[in-house]
Amino acid sequence: MNSWIVRLLWGLLLYLPLACNTANKTASNTETQTRPPEIIPLDEAVQKNPNKADVYFKRGLAWHKLGMDSLALVDFHAAVQRDSMQAVYYSAIGDLLFEHKDISGSIPWIQRAIALNPNDETARLKMAKLFFYTEDYPKAFAEINSVLRGNVYNAEAYFLKGMCYKNMKDTNKAISSFQTAVQSDPAMAEAHMQLALLFDARRDPLALNYFENAYRADSSNLEPLYGQGMFWQNQEKFTEAKKVFQRIISIDRTYPRSYYNIGWMLLQEDSTEKATRFFSMAIEEKPDYAEAYYNRGLCYEIQGNTKQARTDYEQALVFNPDFPACQTALNRLPSKP
Repeated sequence: MNSWIVRLLWGLLLYLPLACNTANKTASNTETQTRPPEIIPLDEAVQKNPNKADVYFKRGLAWHKLGMDSLALVDFHAAVQRDSMQAVYYSAIGDLLFEHKDISGSIPWIQRAIALNPNDETARLKMAKLFFYTEDYPKAFAEINSVLRGNVYNAEAYFLKGMCYKNMKDTNKAISSFQTAVQSDPAMAEAHMQLALLFDARRDPLALNYFENAYRADSSNLEPLYGQGMFWQNQEKFTEAKKVFQRIISIDRTYPRSYYNIGWMLLQEDSTEKATRFFSMAIEEKPDYAEAYYNRGLCYEIQGNTKQARTDYEQALVFNPDFPACQTALNRLPSKP
């Protein structure tokens, strides 16, 4: 049985005694000992006010924050049962189902939230996102434009519009929408990143600026800097690329792809001994790095160390059995003595 369903059923069993029998304090006290401390005062609020919708809603939000979404869903449903006129309750259920990839299940809940509050930007954009995932772009645009008529500065709306255009292969309109998004919200890292990727596909140096902006907007994510490095590497500007990957290493010495990419470029430059060291560092940080084993194997093979090359090729296939180039490399090595 799907683990999500199992957790939901367990949550229902856990929830029912609290919702239906506030008198059973002995069972409740026993249960309290194993419940997260954030939940205990909310349990007490539910027990004191079992017919009050907002106490269930608040506990549902707390469960969601803790990653216990099956229990959150139970409490959100309880809130709706006690007050069916609050759009935010329906929206919360729709959001949760959407997060767990139940697209069709989330739609009626979001629609109900919009019916209760037509000006709910969050619900409308969630609906637009649902239509985006089902590739119903006209309906997605209808929801997005409804939001923009009420709030011309809504960056998320422009971002979603850009994603629709990107999927429709209308790159110019996608770029325009993402640019409007970052004008409305300069800290919107994902919009900067989308712009970087679109300009990168054109080999346009503007990509470098947008990669940098994405990193500055969220310095916890090194992917934009990696994108910068790949921009240069794909154009065989290895000196510039190495500088970027070294920058990443200076920020996070455990980022394995930086070592791998420097090693790969050194291999193209026939610096196999240096390349070997960088592939080894990549493997140290990511022991299941099949590509690093394969490329280190190539280095050893070029150096005439066929024994070590075989070991690395075989190890690469352990981590990635579907690796044709690696199997080809093994086949060309001399037979074991």
